Amino acid sequence: MKYKIDKNNGPAYLQIYRQLRDDIINAVYPGGSKLPSKRLLADETETSTVTVEHAYALLCDEGYIESRERSGYYVIFRHGDGFASPSRPVSRQIAASSSPHNNPDFPFSTLSKTMRSVLSLYGESILEKSPNTGCIPLREALKQYLARNRGIHAELEQIIIGSGAEYLYGLIIEMLGRNRIFGIESPSYKKIEQVYRGADASFELLPLCHDGIDSAALAKTAANVLHTTPYRSFPSGVTASATKRHEYIRWSAKRDRYIIEDDFESEFSVSAKPEDTLFSLSEHGNVIYLNTFSRTISPSLRMGYMVLPQSLVQTFEDKLGFYSSTVPTFEQLVLTELLNSGDFERHINRVRRNKRRELAAK
Repeated sequence: MKYKIDKNNGPAYLQIYRQLRDDIINAVYPGGSKLPSKRLLADETETSTVTVEHAYALLCDEGYIESRERSGYYVIFRHGDGFASPSRPVSRQIAASSSPHNNPDFPFSTLSKTMRSVLSLYGESILEKSPNTGCIPLREALKQYLARNRGIHAELEQIIIGSGAEYLYGLIIEMLGRNRIFGIESPSYKKIEQVYRGADASFELLPLCHDGIDSAALAKTAANVLHTTPYRSFPSGVTASATKRHEYIRWSAKRDRYIIEDDFESEFSVSAKPEDTLFSLSEHGNVIYLNTFSRTISPSLRMGYMVLPQSLVQTFEDKLGFYSSTVPTFEQLVLTELLNSGDFERHINRVRRNKRRELAAK
């Protein structure tokens, strides 16, 4: 083995997790193989077995490995092309609610305090027109937040602010062109299909199975843009496994294919570490990351954002750069303050802790 801990490179359990994850993906540990024992790995990395156990728990959560009683940890990640494995169809709706906006309330007292603070700090400048792609302070705050929490490292010009997911879907269609075929999950959030239909864009419905889009359907589709909600698709509740996420990335490796990663609700993962985004995993530079604040703050806050790959920044500017920002400057500055003050992340962490307690009590 070759695992080492750098004391200046973050928590030890995350370093162990990343090193093992990379070796699993690269087939150093092929499917079905057994991982080193917790004690052996703890001795090599000069950490505790608890630290190693934490790393193994993350790999289990994300579907890279599984624990077998009195035997150890085994790799369940599937390597290779990934388009021929059998899949179990989704036979029932497993989402907890009938609405994607059944969200925990963001503290109103915090929101109102932040609004008053923005009015005091910025005064009449809140009436000024926002840059077309969004206020620079907000995009800077999002840049730092995404790097901290989602493993996404982007420049300001890659981040576009817009009034909610449906608006951003429309921009993506305009940017990529209506001559494309979009592959969407079936079932999926109904507004996704409605937007593509309303824009007169061609699309295919790709059936979901227990761990994501059916492999056979993905292999046969004529689509060249894949619109997926890997964390938890609504209304099925299906989460794409680690194997499936890498399958999506391999699918996108062919020339002129793109993935739209709709990261709905991922902030509320009960895992100790949110699952890796397709944007951060892919080396092809063709994933468009998209998220909103309707779930984390309020559905009445019509604000979302997307992160473009560098290869599409100039395309966006050429085709859509003239579009004015659809989000008021005041609301953008309020969100900037919530991100910079830590109030947004404190709320997210509070909700995640409560969800973990609820699961532990069952």
